Amino acid sequence: MYVRHLQVTDFRSWEHADLAFEPGVSVLVGRNGQGKTNLVEALGYVATLGSHRVAADAPLIRHGAPRAVVRAAVVNEGRELLVELEITAGKANRARINRGPVPRPRDVLGILRTVLFAPEDLALVRGDPGERRRFLDELLTTRAPRYAGVRGDYERVLKQRGALLKSVRAARNADVGTLDVWDGHLARHGAELLAARLDLVADIAPHVAAAYAEVAPESRPARVAYRSSLGEAFPGTHDRGALEEALLAELQRLRGQEVERGVCLVGPHRDDLDLALGDLPAKGYASHGESWSFALALRLGGYELLRAEGAEPVLVLDDVFAELDRGRRRQLAKVAAGAEQVLITAAVAEDVPEELDGLRFDVRHGEVRRV
Repeated sequence: MYVRHLQVTDFRSWEHADLAFEPGVSVLVGRNGQGKTNLVEALGYVATLGSHRVAADAPLIRHGAPRAVVRAAVVNEGRELLVELEITAGKANRARINRGPVPRPRDVLGILRTVLFAPEDLALVRGDPGERRRFLDELLTTRAPRYAGVRGDYERVLKQRGALLKSVRAARNADVGTLDVWDGHLARHGAELLAARLDLVADIAPHVAAAYAEVAPESRPARVAYRSSLGEAFPGTHDRGALEEALLAELQRLRGQEVERGVCLVGPHRDDLDLALGDLPAKGYASHGESWSFALALRLGGYELLRAEGAEPVLVLDDVFAELDRGRRRQLAKVAAGAEQVLITAAVAEDVPEELDGLRFDVRHGEVRRV
């Protein structure tokens, strides 16, 4: 899989940009603030319908413009598809495939698969659980696009159930019978999402451990494990039926606390991905270098998992070589050299290892030019 062409209009700082890529390595070089990250962010949006930098879509639209448009021509096993996304603040986004409209933007998911490593990834190790849940769900959707719908259904039910809890809390002696219906919905959708996450963590764990051992051979072994908010009520299985029963029982057990606090206390939205080095948690104990190595191992683990399953993703390295020491640069370059397509951004060309020589684009003053 590779991106043959990228065009953006009114996306971030770009009024217009047009780039033609090839398989192999492409390097976008430009000083900070010139917009090189905005270009790979646009590709990430095509792949995930989200940004690795902001949670909302509004900041993606150039100031003063009514909408942003991203077009990407993606080649996979000899077949080319053109994906077009129109991002409009305050309105539903629209999508097209080969110029034809599709019912929902998420119908484009799976056409382009990317694995992106960026400086923000340090938060995977040092940040709050939401960062790690997002990592899992984005990888899950890349692996199987249908889980975008599962995740959307769960978040919709969670929002509506949360609003009901707040209203019950505000109205003393209110009838809580309606919560039974929402408990069932939350348990059903939550069990499907939870089972998929558990399978994903089980599959990615050996890849993460191997990647960490290569990137930081002098460090303690890395381990990842899923931590469910079910706690002791976790049934010890990935079976959806058993997970649904456990979630439903825990929701009923905690109902009093939930009504009192007005929040949902159990479900995938409160889970975490435990990261450990040896016998100690990575968060709070890992050094700066170990934290970078773990973040890198998580991304490389996802990349190797997708490759092992036959979905060759585009590898995007956004200004990361400047953050890595020589050994970690070498290991990352070794993996990247074997990818079908690698897109790299760097402030100076010297930051990019010689092994990753390829097409070069200069990004400056609102223009991008192939050298």
